[in-house]
Amino acid sequence: MIMQRTLAHEVEIQGIGLLSGVNVNLKIKPAPADTGIVFVRIDLPNAPTIPATADNVTSVLRATTIERAGVKVFTIEHLMSALNISGIDNCFVELDSEEPPVLDGNSLGFFKNITAAGFVEQNKQRNIIQLEKVYRADSNDGNFVIALPYHALRVSFTSRNPHLGLQFQDFLITPPLYESEIAPARTIAYEKEIEQLLQMGLGLGGSIHNVIVYNDDGWLNPLNFPDELVRHKILDLLGDIRLAGFLNAHLIAFNSSHALNTSLAKKIFADFSF
Repeated sequence: MIMQRTLAHEVEIQGIGLLSGVNVNLKIKPAPADTGIVFVRIDLPNAPTIPATADNVTSVLRATTIERAGVKVFTIEHLMSALNISGIDNCFVELDSEEPPVLDGNSLGFFKNITAAGFVEQNKQRNIIQLEKVYRADSNDGNFVIALPYHALRVSFTSRNPHLGLQFQDFLITPPLYESEIAPARTIAYEKEIEQLLQMGLGLGGSIHNVIVYNDDGWLNPLNFPDELVRHKILDLLGDIRLAGFLNAHLIAFNSSHALNTSLAKKIFADFSF
């Protein structure tokens, strides 16, 4: 039997939002059993809350957005990924802006701060989703993500990029493996799309320090891994799928995106929301 847990101590992180370019102060606070992960917009009157659940996803444009009663938080996937693999059932995520800080463009800073804070076991059993059938989300261009019944959490991800070629990774997810092999993988941008993003008011917090950029000839900055692209895709998937709950499954993906990831999470959440 696995029990629910929360943080032993509050975590406080400051930084800039990747898409908004706005400075943000973020606190991750302990929460009672059965609270779940709840975002709290302390910059707004009455500090409205948004539970981090698949049914609250409202946009997947360049990032995953959750929203309730007109109040939103976007680009939550890196933090959600770290909360997922560090095993946090319950916490309040307080922030004074619409977007968590980007940090180094990955989830390593979140993961290290969360694990350094320590954990408290709570007097409630964790609700683990154990699949009994196959779940699948497909796009019109042949991309997909599948969740198969499995005894643990495993991800097999294939990324095909016209400029960077084919990349594949298969991981049986554990916290030590996540910290060394997945969490350091940074977010990615195509050089020719950057100007368009800026015109849309997106990517305002991006820089060569938190985004790896490629063009038709290859990468413009040094990589943490030769296949950093597919590893970051796995990082995002682990964040998005946490919106369904804690999951035991074999996730198989081909060029999956936030749209497909959250579509899959919604299907699972609809069957397993406790």
